Amino acid sequence: MAVEGRAGDQGAGQARRGLSLPDLTAPGLLGLPVVWLAVFFLVPIGIVVAYSVNVLSFGATTQGFTLGAWHDFVHSGVYLRLFWKSVKMSLIVSVVIVVLAYPLAYYLALSGTKRKYVLLLLLIAPFLTSYLLRVLAWTVLLGDEGPINSFLTSVGLHPLTLIETRFAVMLVLGYIWLPFVALPIFVSLESLDKRLLEAATDLGASRLTAFRRVTLPLSLPGVFAAFLFVFIPTIGEFVTPSLVGGASGYMYGNQIVDLFQTGFPDWQTGSVLAVFLLGVVVLLTLVFSRFLQPRQVSAG
Repeated sequence: MAVEGRAGDQGAGQARRGLSLPDLTAPGLLGLPVVWLAVFFLVPIGIVVAYSVNVLSFGATTQGFTLGAWHDFVHSGVYLRLFWKSVKMSLIVSVVIVVLAYPLAYYLALSGTKRKYVLLLLLIAPFLTSYLLRVLAWTVLLGDEGPINSFLTSVGLHPLTLIETRFAVMLVLGYIWLPFVALPIFVSLESLDKRLLEAATDLGASRLTAFRRVTLPLSLPGVFAAFLFVFIPTIGEFVTPSLVGGASGYMYGNQIVDLFQTGFPDWQTGSVLAVFLLGVVVLLTLVFSRFLQPRQVSAG
């Protein structure tokens, strides 16, 4: 019986070895996503790069490798000034939103309220509606005959020019991206070891000192991640400036879109602007990645 049992086990083992099991190693799991990324991300980037150096061209333009568009981009100054204008607007939006979102995330994560997940759901509730509808709603609120100016007129005050300004663009961008900023900060604070705060209190530290020496350093990776989440997308933003910005709120992303979509498109210059923006985004990601690592609490 024992010999028959061993023979049966050997037969079952050979049968299992004969079955075709899925490859669960890293190459097997990552193969399809890598192919997808290459086809729908890397290849389009390569095409844009080719357009920027005139290896590919649109229309009747003669093809041939040249850096003329890059030379014009660097030396004209027009597009670089527009880029720095967009950087300043994005930087203001990012810093202000991080400052506003941190207390909100701090309350949700560390206040101990039983309803924090309900409040968190309310925070992300606007995502249940369309991005475009939310921006269009702001065009009504900020319009010359919108609720704000109507109220000012009713109380005898002079109406304000709110729409088609840089302020309108930064206000709407702040509203749109606030949940993206609050969530990584909330996650960073939520994972904080509460025993560290208790130990700081036992050692005589005030709440302000405990925040400055313990909570803030440990939450900085979430703060930097939140900053990147809003700063990088808003540099190339073009939908919101198109709807509420007008000429005053015209940004770098609007210029790229116009170069590709106007009646007399200039795909080569548009590709140069797009590749330059992509390079800046990659550089910022690499620079800030070192700040996204967990930090140690200072002993001093």
